[in-house]
Amino acid sequence: MAEIVLIRHGQTEWSATGRHTSYTDLELTPEGERQARQAGERLAGRTFAAVISSPRKRALRTAELAGLKVTETSDDLAEWNYGEYEGITTPQIREKDPGWWLWTDGAPGGESPDEVGARLDRALERARALLDQGDVVLVAHGHSLRVAGARWIGMPASGGGKLALGTATISTLGFEHDNPVIDSWNA
Repeated sequence: MAEIVLIRHGQTEWSATGRHTSYTDLELTPEGERQARQAGERLAGRTFAAVISSPRKRALRTAELAGLKVTETSDDLAEWNYGEYEGITTPQIREKDPGWWLWTDGAPGGESPDEVGARLDRALERARALLDQGDVVLVAHGHSLRVAGARWIGMPASGGGKLALGTATISTLGFEHDNPVIDSWNA
């Protein structure tokens, strides 16, 4: 049975320093470009029915450097909208709000966990509809893909908080006895 391959974009200046990056459209660092090429090497020889990417430059560039031809872009794969927390780190946020946790609190002026979960549900439904044609790749961002992993196995969006995901890593979503499972994570 076909699987969904998740690829997080390569490193950016902000991901390297822990700054929340959603709508700010950053380029990959040289290290991020190296990571993206390396992800492509790990996928060498595979063919894909579709490659769906976030419209952000960092995701599209990762796909390009990995040797993947993007067949469509989807705003549903964009990163969690951090609203007022765009560009700042969790420690900086917690100076003002010590108990803040993205996975349950969301971001003021941005998205709630349920809103992000609804977007990723749509992205997963789109990918799942294409699986009868072969494997499908989703190229996106750390928090959005962590939500995708959680939603795939029936957890709430907040479950993504338990799934670490490094830059330019590959994860796979599949099935066991027709039930959605995580086949590999953060590889």
